[in-house]
Amino acid sequence: MTSSATRPTIRTDRARENGEESIPRSVRQRPFAWLVLVTSIVGWLGSGILVIERLRVYADADYITSCDISPWVSCGTVFQTWQASLFGFPNPLIGIIAFAVTATVAMSMFAGARFARWYWASFQAGITLGMVFVVWLWSQALFDIYVLCIYCIVVWAAMIPLFVFTTVRNLAHGVIPAPRGLVRFVSEWAWAITALLWVATAASIFFRFMNSFLGS
Repeated sequence: MTSSATRPTIRTDRARENGEESIPRSVRQRPFAWLVLVTSIVGWLGSGILVIERLRVYADADYITSCDISPWVSCGTVFQTWQASLFGFPNPLIGIIAFAVTATVAMSMFAGARFARWYWASFQAGITLGMVFVVWLWSQALFDIYVLCIYCIVVWAAMIPLFVFTTVRNLAHGVIPAPRGLVRFVSEWAWAITALLWVATAASIFFRFMNSFLGS
């Protein structure tokens, strides 16, 4: 049996063996793989539910989706907008594929895979494009459509830590060149940055829909 007193030593030995002793623990191989896996599963489930709901609407035009709660919280209403099929097919199909890819990357890391710098640069580019797309969808929901989709918000919530920690990971590993002070700051405050973005998103939704939520 391994006592709790020896665990820090074991973690330090693993980090030394993997050449990650100077890398913040949150973006080392296994912790980062766990974060990518969990956020990918959450995002994939949110996207999957949206695809299922969309198929039911296709099959029955009178179908009421599971998140049709009010005129301001309604997946069914969002499905009818052009923003919901920006590329000519339902947006959640992108999430189904993209989150499956990120989950595969996480499982490969658990298996001990070591990817080249170009691979991580490509991964960063993909995650960044995904985050840009999410920000665009958020802006459309709040300022154009003026209707919320609960499962879409789940996907937004998953993308935030995935984007933040992927960026921190690539900064810490030198994939993205940056001053040492900046790398240290974002590494130490990664969860705080994530929480701030979550709170900012929630606050933007609340204040934009405040009259609807409060019934005034």
